[in-house]
Amino acid sequence: METTLNVRGMTCGHCESAVKGALEDVEGVQGVEVSLDAGTVNVIYDETTANIESMREAVEEQGYDVVV
Repeated sequence: METTLNVRGMTCGHCESAVKGALEDVEGVQGVEVSLDAGTVNVIYDETTANIESMREAVEEQGYDVVV
């Protein structure tokens, strides 16, 4: 499964690394691609073990907002 998260607050390489790392730690996430310019994160995941809510929580724990 693939989804795109709109993330507010990412402005630099550190932001990109923090968001990417947090999502990669979510069980079932198989791939993460961050676009700072667009403010989006494309996530490929196994829907049997990961869900949008767990991904949103992981990003928000890093201090960024996920906009639905």
